[in-house]
Amino acid sequence: MTPPPLFSVIIPHWNGIRFLTDCLGALQAQTYPAIEVIVVDNASSDGSQAFIKADYPWVSLIELPTNTGFTGACNTGMRAATGEVVCLLNNDTEVAPTWAAEVMDAFVRHPEAGSVASKMLLFDRRDHIHTTGDTFSVDGRAGNRGIWEQDTGQYDREEFVFSACGGSSAYRRTLLDAVGLLDDDFFFLMEDVDLGWRAQLAGWRCLYTPKAVVYHHLSATGGGVTASYYAGRNTLLLLGKVIPADLWRKHGGKIIRAQLADAWAALKAWRGEAARARLRGIAAGLWGIVRGWGKRRAVQRTRTVSLDYLESILSPPRG
Repeated sequence: MTPPPLFSVIIPHWNGIRFLTDCLGALQAQTYPAIEVIVVDNASSDGSQAFIKADYPWVSLIELPTNTGFTGACNTGMRAATGEVVCLLNNDTEVAPTWAAEVMDAFVRHPEAGSVASKMLLFDRRDHIHTTGDTFSVDGRAGNRGIWEQDTGQYDREEFVFSACGGSSAYRRTLLDAVGLLDDDFFFLMEDVDLGWRAQLAGWRCLYTPKAVVYHHLSATGGGVTASYYAGRNTLLLLGKVIPADLWRKHGGKIIRAQLADAWAALKAWRGEAARARLRGIAAGLWGIVRGWGKRRAVQRTRTVSLDYLESILSPPRG
């Protein structure tokens, strides 16, 4: 019999030894028979490397000399992976036993899907949702579908969504070969939405499958001032890079007003450290748009879909 396709799981890791038992133990218990697990360590100082080598020798460990961020670690792992499907998985997650099998089954049933989004629930409140796929609105805002809602079955239908949350996003290798890996300029935050945009522009769809379940310690290894800076910066990098000209012409006013509102809110709260970090990020993002113009042109050349299609997958303004 033909062996099942290999499923590669990439775990970017930095000083999160306390999460590894749940994360790696759940992967070891998967029902899907062909899995490789690659942990890419961003120069942790908490003993994670020795712990993995001693307790999980079946895991492929890549030790980086410096912290290359979420994007750097993920890209290193994706280049090393050999599976037909490559999944990015946060180190602070625990996947259900059938998670990998459900993701692979979704790819088999939907050859038009280049990526698959899982149902992510909160680790400590497992009847509440973190995300059921990413959304992107016509005013330029990314979001997690269903976040904070109690899970009462309202997202138990398999359907196409805008993109997959990077905390448990699965990609066909052929998609990554076509549109590229994560953009290292992002370092941390919005890199998954950027990849989702590039995939959509090139004609690849993202499928949400509710049977693939992941439990997540939301914001356990990120947040605060650092997240505020990168949220401000990377939102502008994303908008400048991926939004096509015809979409700018039709909805650019909404996008600009939404960004001005965010900047004004940060300015009003400038006494707060996170608000000041957001403003620094916005300033860096404006310069990044200029520096990234070459990337924009390269991305837009890959576009195969119409304006009508893009509008059909974008959400209304978030208010």
